[in-house]
Amino acid sequence: MSANPLHRAGAPQRKPTSPPPAGSGTSAIEVRRSSRRRRTVSAYREGDRTIVLIPARMSEAEERRWVTVMLDKLAAQESKRKLGDAELAERAGRLSAQYFDGRARPASVRWVTNQNTRWGSCTPAEGSIRLSHRLQGMPEYVVDYVLLHELAHLLVPGHGPDFWRLLDAYPRTERARGYLEGVVAADRLPHVPGARGE
Repeated sequence: MSANPLHRAGAPQRKPTSPPPAGSGTSAIEVRRSSRRRRTVSAYREGDRTIVLIPARMSEAEERRWVTVMLDKLAAQESKRKLGDAELAERAGRLSAQYFDGRARPASVRWVTNQNTRWGSCTPAEGSIRLSHRLQGMPEYVVDYVLLHELAHLLVPGHGPDFWRLLDAYPRTERARGYLEGVVAADRLPHVPGARGE
């Protein structure tokens, strides 16, 4: 019998804490495998770590896939806690410091309800950034991408190569753009009669 109490029957086996995927916003991930857990996967935050609980029988590839799924799920849940304008401005300041060396300094950052065809807008002359209320409830990395996009316009007005080079610093740019393109495509799908709730 193993002297390690973590290897008792049914006790979770802890995998050493590992760095998270780039841009996840979490400082460490700990995967805990349990022989009692058959199918379900769950995750929660514990301080600055994310704990992911998985069945012991899962392969390494399944583990990697589920860690990504659960990080996205937690991020979506956390972003549903509605940020006010003050928190949004604070977040913009942190993103500017992290990705643009603090050079993008907006005078105001706020949510608006009159942008139904754009995710965000920026008026460089005024230093104002506005984000569509439709972003509320989307994953944190998507909101961060739109904020960074508008912050970049404070430094480079158009969408030329210099602008996109600035956004290359954000590791989840392509993923966030794909998410937003998916939302737009879903909005264009034809209405299905008899859908639930009708």
